[in-house]
Amino acid sequence: MDISTVSSSMYVAQQSAAPSKITSDFNTFLRMLTVQMQNQDPLKPIDSADYAVQLATFSGVEQQVRTNQLLADLQSKFQQLGLAEMAGWVGKEARSNAPVLYEGSPITLSPNPAVGSDRAVLVVRDSAGRLVSREEIPVSIEPYQWLGAGIDGAPLPTGTYTITLESMRGDTRIDARPVEHYARIVEAKGSSTGTTLVLRGGIEVPASSVTALRSPQG
Repeated sequence: MDISTVSSSMYVAQQSAAPSKITSDFNTFLRMLTVQMQNQDPLKPIDSADYAVQLATFSGVEQQVRTNQLLADLQSKFQQLGLAEMAGWVGKEARSNAPVLYEGSPITLSPNPAVGSDRAVLVVRDSAGRLVSREEIPVSIEPYQWLGAGIDGAPLPTGTYTITLESMRGDTRIDARPVEHYARIVEAKGSSTGTTLVLRGGIEVPASSVTALRSPQG
């Protein structure tokens, strides 16, 4: 069975059940109010103002529930619109600071050294967080071809790597930030926190973190 169909059916059922529950609760409230009136002390009847307060309170809660339901419906529609727009990104290359999928070929990085730095060092860690390379590069915002060499100069194995650019002034590190690069988008999916893009290798990145988009190169 298609999971998306099941999820949609459950959502519709939940939304349909909400108004029914409100109606049921309102009818229950009216019955309780009627019983309260029938069993009140004739010598000390309940002030009509109290009934009005109770009814107004319940009515306010009912309206709040309906408002929350409406907002949830609107949020769902906005997410669907955003997801439809992002679907046009699939197949393109997005620039972000997501981890890098290295498969033996050079990867073009977009370094951005901090202002005032006189040295720039690429720090590469594998998926387990282990340091596998430190490489000094020019202090420039020009694209840089990372060859995927380890500390010993040998090519790193295929895998996912996190690359950080350390900006140095002399021997002092003044800044450290993930390096941006381009990667192909293979999927766009929505969630309660926004649209997530899935890059080659299953790497996920928030759509909001994408800083540039281009057609596939090569």
